[in-house]
Amino acid sequence: MPAGERGRESLAELVELARSAGAEVAATVFQLRDTADPATLVGRGKLEEIRAEATAHKAPLIIFDSNLSPVQQRNIEETTERRVIDRTQLILDIFARHARSREGQLQVELAQLNYMLPRLTGKGVAMSRLGGKSGGGGAGGAGGGAGRIGVRGPGEKKLETDRRRIRDRVRKIEAGIDEVRKQRALRREARNAVPLGTVALVGYTNAGKSTLFNALSRAEVLVSSRMFATLDPTIRALRLPSNRRILLSDTVGFIRDLPKGLLTAFRATLEEVQEAALILHVSDVSNPNHAELDEEVDKILKALGVAGRPMLCVLNKVDRLTAEQNEALQHTCDRAGGGKPVLVSALHGEGLDELLRRIDEAIPVDPMIPLSLRVPLSEGRTLALVHALGRVHSSKVQDSHMVLDAEVPESIVRKLGLQRRQSDGTSRSVRS
Repeated sequence: MPAGERGRESLAELVELARSAGAEVAATVFQLRDTADPATLVGRGKLEEIRAEATAHKAPLIIFDSNLSPVQQRNIEETTERRVIDRTQLILDIFARHARSREGQLQVELAQLNYMLPRLTGKGVAMSRLGGKSGGGGAGGAGGGAGRIGVRGPGEKKLETDRRRIRDRVRKIEAGIDEVRKQRALRREARNAVPLGTVALVGYTNAGKSTLFNALSRAEVLVSSRMFATLDPTIRALRLPSNRRILLSDTVGFIRDLPKGLLTAFRATLEEVQEAALILHVSDVSNPNHAELDEEVDKILKALGVAGRPMLCVLNKVDRLTAEQNEALQHTCDRAGGGKPVLVSALHGEGLDELLRRIDEAIPVDPMIPLSLRVPLSEGRTLALVHALGRVHSSKVQDSHMVLDAEVPESIVRKLGLQRRQSDGTSRSVRS
């Protein structure tokens, strides 16, 4: 478990996670320990203290900030006589609450089953083994061995049946996820047929990404102070000051000490990050530990193989800073030169124009090409793309064709096979 001040911060974060899952936190217990107890994590004495605290507050559930081994979880439950979960199980529960897409739900269920499988044990009447207790056997002490005859009964069979069912379900879910992933790849391929750059918002959970996403795109994505309020990816089109259009993607918030097994549950939203032309790293600058949290985000981005992508740092929630803090931050940013972060308040709309300008500068240039076009009216898709992605200066219908003077992004010119306007200034038909 984390030590010292970092441990207390992690515990405070666990409290927020529990509240996001709908729990009412009755009390917290913190322990500084050199090494974890292999049997109970915290040691027998501390465990008795935890049990007494839970009894005093009539708490039916105990949540540990560290990840528990199956043996530790079982021992703690037997000692405290209460249900016990760890940080991973809590996060999975929050994921299960917030997943809306089919793939998101399948990924969460898969992670839950893989987490549950090694922890499945024969407990309670429904899974108890039949047979007498060992001991008190007859002459020569033979009863000790004879008393164990018959202990392998329906309980053992029930346990193995449950394990087999879980493995079968895991295989079905993996097949379902592969199918959904293929469908999403087809949708992305169709989206890429209209070459728009994608900008992905990333950041620590509760940094204000969804609020910023709504402010930029005028969407209505759920905004909540609870952690992991956004799990499934949301994508909206956005027009930049240069009149170029891009796709803006909102993603799930990251969190420290995220188990590697949980990264697969992020796959639906993180694939948008891997495909992004620009990553907006949103940070809650009002959090005194935002630099440390940013490092956690960088670790996950590195694990995803996108650490080298073009990135723009966005310091959000500047409205929560004092005038002195704001001035000092502005001075620091000014000294950073060209790579300085953008200061914004997504809630109040402060700094959004500057952010759009910086995005426009950072996105790879797709120059506008002046063209004089003559396109058949039957080619509605071509006309729609020219109007949606270009600047149309004039248009008129002539002999079942649309004649236009327009500026079109170079990528669209290549995609649709349009030619460049002649250098002598005369308008030529480039498509008929």
